[in-house]
Formats: sequence, structure tokens, C-alpha cells
Amino acid sequence: MSDSRVRSEMKHGLGGTTQLIAAQPVIDKTQSVPSEALRGQSCPLGATPGANGANFSVYSRDASGVDLLLFDRDDARPARVIPLDPFINHTYHYWHLFVPGVKVGQIYGYRVRGPFDPSAGMRFDDSKVLLDPYGRGIVVPKNYSRDEAQRPGDNAATAMKSVVVDSRAYDWEGDTPLAGPPSRTIIYEMHVKGFTQHPSSGISEETRGTYRGLIEKIPYLQDLGISAVELLPVFQFDAQDCPPGRVNYWGYAPVSFFAPHQGYSSGRDSLAPVTEFRDMVKALHRAGIEVILDVVFNHTAEGDHCGPTFCFRGFDNNAYYVLEQDRSRYANFSGTGNTLNANHPIVRRMIVDSIRYWVQEMHVDGFRFDLASILARDSSGHVMANPPVLWDIESDPTLAGTKMIAEAWDAAGLYQVGSFVGDSWREWNGRFRDDVRSFFRGDEGAVRHFADRLLGSHEMYWHKEREAEQSVNFVTCHDGFTLNDVVSYNQKHNEANGENNRDGGDDNRSWNCGAEGSTNDPTIEELRNRQVKNFMTVTLLSLGIPMFVMGDEVRRTQLGNNNAYCRDADINWFDWSLLNQHADVHRFVKLLINRRLLRDASDQRQRITLTELIAKGSKGWHGVKLDQPDWSTCSHSIAFSAELARENVLIHFIFNAYWEALDFELPRVGNGSESLWQRWIDTSLPAPQDIVPWQESPFIVEQTYKAGPRSLVILWARIGDGLLASIALAESSGGSRAML
Repeated sequence: MSDSRVRSEMKHGLGGTTQLIAAQPVIDKTQSVPSEALRGQSCPLGATPGANGANFSVYSRDASGVDLLLFDRDDARPARVIPLDPFINHTYHYWHLFVPGVKVGQIYGYRVRGPFDPSAGMRFDDSKVLLDPYGRGIVVPKNYSRDEAQRPGDNAATAMKSVVVDSRAYDWEGDTPLAGPPSRTIIYEMHVKGFTQHPSSGISEETRGTYRGLIEKIPYLQDLGISAVELLPVFQFDAQDCPPGRVNYWGYAPVSFFAPHQGYSSGRDSLAPVTEFRDMVKALHRAGIEVILDVVFNHTAEGDHCGPTFCFRGFDNNAYYVLEQDRSRYANFSGTGNTLNANHPIVRRMIVDSIRYWVQEMHVDGFRFDLASILARDSSGHVMANPPVLWDIESDPTLAGTKMIAEAWDAAGLYQVGSFVGDSWREWNGRFRDDVRSFFRGDEGAVRHFADRLLGSHEMYWHKEREAEQSVNFVTCHDGFTLNDVVSYNQKHNEANGENNRDGGDDNRSWNCGAEGSTNDPTIEELRNRQVKNFMTVTLLSLGIPMFVMGDEVRRTQLGNNNAYCRDADINWFDWSLLNQHADVHRFVKLLINRRLLRDASDQRQRITLTELIAKGSKGWHGVKLDQPDWSTCSHSIAFSAELARENVLIHFIFNAYWEALDFELPRVGNGSESLWQRWIDTSLPAPQDIVPWQESPFIVEQTYKAGPRSLVILWARIGDGLLASIALAESSGGSRAML
């Protein structure tokens, strides 16, 4: 067998039969006197410090014995080993004790005894140091080894270990989660380390790539204008969970759901990660920026049946994981080797407790749930109509107002975009990404889907009668091409990942504009710039919550790598010199964010589908001729008008994905023949004419507008003071007024 854990316990008997023999306990000469430990309490779970010591409590149903290990250093063997008495320190399935004299900052772990019987789903291994599933802090020794946690033998010196943390010992100075309205939310997806790790960041070497380094760059985020950062995983993860010679950079390999990642702390003290994370949240809140965490409750870094033992499988493998009918194998709906058993009562409680902790004790504003559809599966992997864990989160009053965003699919093909369970969940709209890319690439049959995505993907969400902000609109995210690479590569180039370019998605709907990768051709570069601005404009102005990934505003490239999860190098870091190289794109995005038009109308969306609007011949939609939109499969252009009633402003949008310039008739906005339109955006024009400050928009004299090839145009006109005749409203913007 390939399972490295089937080791000395499996002995071959006569006739080739296999017998299961109990693992030998690890003997430590530093055994403490049992009377030092008091009974303790089963609640709360985890390590809870008090005035005279600390209470410890963990869950393990089938364990026959539990030892608490206390360490003086993170890279040493335990200084004290305290066995828990199965009669005194054991209530139901909870093992607990109070240890006098233990203080905040104490490093600790567990060893758990029990059957190693994979066929029954049990994988106890008392040679391994286990993290506390509820541990609020973790230390990682310099000589940490994933391999040592996987192969037979004692790994005390090379194991990650938990830290006793006092969750109350921090001065928040009145800070609370911001609870910003979704209609005013603009999400900037970013990586804590990658944001400041590049030498060009100007951050000191000691704080580059840390929570503290991010604090130093908050003025940049304020100037850009975003309202929320969505941080790639900051739960402690295993950086060694990756191909040999690589690093798990993204962090989708959790070993804890409570402890902030130690590697993002500039301090070496065991409590520094918790304090620095809180400092970062408080500083972002002072700047008016919300903090959303990308959380991974679908799998852990313990991998498949050959994987290491860090925590969960060593406490209760049957409870924490979805197992196949062959209980020695893990169901793999996550694509990473295992699947968390999210709807098991113990795991449900842990997930909800984790979310509460990050909101109440760490002041986080929201969560993006990675592969959230896995949370809809039961212990057999079947999809549930009403998953308990999702409704626990949905109905928890302490989480009311917290932003919950679902990546509503999983790696096994379950796709729930538009149908995710719950009333308050928002969804990453992968169809927005695909349809907008298809339209600007010039694909046939894209215009109808593109038009619906502009209006909040109403055909996908109308049945829930929800606000447009149920849809989180994005063209790029960490997973896939950067925006620069969407317009620079036709194929992925993941060779450096060490998997022969087999990893990463193949359906990128990208177009290199005439050359694969970087080029000095000014014509191609001009087209790429235009396409980048097209994508950013549609993302930020469509109905819904807009999101874009770190560096798209300056055309950050990953050299065509669409799965750079294992590259902790400048390919993933924000190169701050791009601010000068692509200053026109940066300026464009800033002005766009500053005047995100459709926010003012986002709660007025019409409750009928795009198909019905087309069938009714709505006057709001246009082609090159007024009131004559072309919905055919070969159409590559569309225009429409919309009213911002609160501002007495009429907006006219022109989208031309055709490869030639087109003349579009403009609706009349005055009683006379003179046009009163003003041009805000035309991506075919060079900077700074491509976008101008709102109040500096030049007037358009003609009754037609020539939209350049593969460009978009936004015009506006004031409609107050009698400038817009009622008949013009009816004929030129009636459909879109209702729509928005």
C-alpha cells in the first residue's frame, strides 16, 4: 500500500494475513505529577487563560487517552507532558483540564491515543504532536517539516504547535466592523504578502509581506478608492503543501480555522500574529476600508490517505472528514485530497464558532467562502436541500450584517451560481467573468448574455427577488489570468509550476490581441490598454458588487500563469514600478471608482427578465440605430440609456466589440436640435481624453457618435430644469429607467 501511515502497526502473519497492532506510546521522561492538573471544564473549547492558569478542552469521541504537551520553545520536545485522566478529565466526548500557572503565550499541543484502523475511518497516531482545533495562535518552528508529520515517528521538534491567546487582551479603541452597505462596496482582492513583498514597495525589509507592511500601504488603497479588501487566506496554512521545490503561496491549505498565519507577522513573538492582524484591521477601518477574509472550510492541509497528521485526523477522523464507502479513503470534492465534513454537528459548531470569533474578537467585516458548495454536502457527499451549516450561519444573530460571499461551486462539478441556499448570501458570479470576456473577445452569440450581466444577471437571480448586489461581479480573481494576461495570452503558461502545464483551467476566454505575451508593438499595446479599460469599466459600472484583483489597475502580469498558487516570487508580487509604467490605466481606474454611476440606481432593478424586455421592444436598448438593438448571434455591439433619478442625470452607454468603428445614433436630450450630451469615457481615445473628471466632460455636438473598434463610450446629460422633454424620456429611456 502507498499509505505511509500503515507502518509498524501492520504486521504480516502466517499465510500473508495482516493483523492490526496498537501503536506504542511515545515515552517522555518529563512526565508531570497528575495532581498538578485539575479537572477543568469541557466548555469553552480550546485554551482559555484565567487569573491562575488555563483551561484546555478538546473533542475526541474514540480516543482512549489524551496527553497535553507544554513546550518551552517551538522547536523542542515537550517540557511537560500531562496525561488526562479518562475518569476525571473526560466528560462525554470532551477531554478537559485546568493547568495552574499556565500563562498567555504558552506553547502547547496534544498527543492522542486510540485505534489506528483506516478501514473503520480511525487514524489515531500518538507519535504525532497535534494542534488544538480551537487554538487561537500557532507557532511554526524554523525546522518545520510536513514530511515528518507524514512518516512514522515522533515529530515533536518539527511540528507546528498551538499558543495560548487571551482574546480579550487588546485595546480596540472603539473600533467595530464597519458594516458598509453592499451598494457602496468595491472589493479589492489581494494577497497580504504579495502586496508589499516586492523591493519596489518601499517598505522596510523587516515588514515587507506582513500585516504591518500592508498598514503602511493603506494610503494607496484610500487613494485608489476601494471600500473593502478581500484577503487571500490568512488562517494558518501549511506552506509546504505543494509540489517539491515549490511553496504554497496562496494559502488554500489550512491547518487552523482560528489562528492568523504566522508567516505574515513581522514580529517573532508567539503572540505577534494575533496582535498585528488586529492592528491591520483597526488601521483599515480607520481608513474606511472593510476587511473580508477568503476562508477555506471545505478541506484541510492533511491531504488524502497518504497525507500528514496535523490535527483533525488525529482527534476524530470520522467526524472531521467526508469518507468514501471504503472508510480508508477520503472523498475529494475539493480537488485537494480531502473534504471537510461541514454538516457534522461538531464540525458545524467549529465553523460557526470560527466565524463568530473572527467577527467578534478580530472585527472582520465579511467572508468569502472558498468552494462554498461543499458546505451543502452531507457526510456521504450528497447535496442537501437545506444544509444545516449554511442555515446556522444565515440565522446567527451575531453575524447579522456580516458580508457572506459564496464561491458557489466545487471541484466535483456542483455549480450553484444563482441557486445557492440562503437569503443573505452573495455569490461570486463566474458567468459574469465568462460572458464579459466572451463579448470583448468578439465571440458570436455573446451580446444577450453580456447585456444581462450589465443589469446584475437578472435572469439568474430574479426568482429570489433580491437586490442586484447578490451578484459579485468580476472579470479576474487570484484564480486565473490577471487582467493584463487576459488581453496578452491565448493559452496558459504554467510550466514553472512543475506539473507540465497540466494544472490550471483551459477555458480562459482570453485573446492576446495579436501577439502571445509581452510585445513592443505599439498598436498591440494600445489595443491591450483599451481592452483593459473596457473590462474595468464594465466591472465597476454593472449592477452588483464589483471586485477586481490586486494589480489589475496597473496591468500586473503573471507571464501567462493562470494557477500561480505555488510561486512565492515576483511573478505574484505587486511590482510598484508599474504605477509609472501604466499610469494612464491607474488614473482611469481611480476616476472610474470615484464616479461609480450605477450605485445610485442599484436598488431599483426591474423584476422582469431581459428576454421579456426584448420581446416588449423596450426603447431603452439601441443598436447603431435608435431603438433597433441587434440581438442576433453575429452582433458585437449594443447601446442603452439609463436614468440616475437621484441626480437628474441621463446616461447613454455604447459598447462596440466589433473590430471596426461604428456610428451610433444618439437619443435627443433637449427640445431643440442641439445635442446636450457630454462625453465622460471613450476607451478608444488616448489618455487623458479616455476618461475625464465628471464635471469637465466635453459636450458632443453631433447627433451620432463614432465608437472606435473594440471600445466603449459613456455619455451623460442633465435632465433637470426642463432639459429633458417628457416624450424624450418615454422614447429614449423608458425601458432602462424601469430596469434600473
